[in-house]
Amino acid sequence: MSLLITNLGELVTNDPALGRGPLGLLHDAALVVVDGRVAWVGAAATAPAADERLDAAGRAGLPGFVDSHTHLVFAGDRAAEFAARMAGAPYTGNGIHATVAATRAASDDELRAGIGRLRREALRQGSTTVEIKSGYGLSVADEARSLRIAREYSEETTFLGAHVVPDGSTADEYVALVCGAMLAAAAPYARWVDVFCERNAFDAEQSRAVLTAGVAAGLAPRVHANQLGPGPGVQLAVELGAASADHCTHLSDVDIAALADSSTVATLLPGAEFGTRSGYPPARALLDAGATVALATDCNPGSSYTSSMPFCVALAVRELRMTPAEAVWAATAGGARALRRDDIGHLGVEARADVLLLDAPSHVHLAYRPGVPLVCTVLLNGEPT
Repeated sequence: MSLLITNLGELVTNDPALGRGPLGLLHDAALVVVDGRVAWVGAAATAPAADERLDAAGRAGLPGFVDSHTHLVFAGDRAAEFAARMAGAPYTGNGIHATVAATRAASDDELRAGIGRLRREALRQGSTTVEIKSGYGLSVADEARSLRIAREYSEETTFLGAHVVPDGSTADEYVALVCGAMLAAAAPYARWVDVFCERNAFDAEQSRAVLTAGVAAGLAPRVHANQLGPGPGVQLAVELGAASADHCTHLSDVDIAALADSSTVATLLPGAEFGTRSGYPPARALLDAGATVALATDCNPGSSYTSSMPFCVALAVRELRMTPAEAVWAATAGGARALRRDDIGHLGVEARADVLLLDAPSHVHLAYRPGVPLVCTVLLNGEPT
């Protein structure tokens, strides 16, 4: 079966060979989907026939958002912690331990219900690909369980056993566990390995040990880097060829240059700065230096309890000083780069037909009308959701 999506007032293809600028913009456009893939893109007036037809009625079409950084496997909530921060309490990350306790106590079905709710919520807002991390188990059994359940909802799963040091253990003791029995139990359910390389978490050598052990087990590296202050995370990510350095809130000129000269994507998570009332990352400096930038939600119960990529796009334009086009590219093609995927994040021929329609004539409205539920239609592998 084939599907023609026609009368697109604007189509973001993210393929400069197809249209104007980095977004590959087409107007009065159409695309044809066959077997879940884009089979044809071009002017609506020259579109081929198809078995079925979807009239976009002048709406804007975009690739599905690629949310390359989330923590969806958890139980409980930390609303009281958020309220305290808004009243002036500093963010330290120590609330992670409360989520660990709740997650360990939850049943498999309770964890599934939580992931399912958030995954449906994200899909309604246009996120067709979502990476999911572990990190709220911090024991061999609970980390493996978290990833086993996460794998039911996404092929992009990340082992984050090295999130924080659990109560009752030293950092070195815990790193040995993460690199040994925990990694062995978790690796069958993960594609990626990650580490929270920050003060009060894991230092450069401990982080290197975790990442190199993960690579030896067949996982690809990514790094939580430079969120709470300056540190070695970005340099370590670049050194090890990590797909992404995430957060990148506190960067030196050397860090920015290293990212610009590497294949490591700088994944920015403005929801975390919004939720902790912290300073935002230097997106403008990264982009001007030539670094590849992605946007993601960091959806988690502590610092960024949002599943909304449109919200993050609006934050990026207003607070990170990105243009609307840069923010949309970062939320789609940038996220795909951060996951090292070439089948998503764009709408060129042979791309996966993950398409969203906005109840608006242009991608600019995602930032122009913040907080408005503009995503009106989502196709996943060419099928309406």
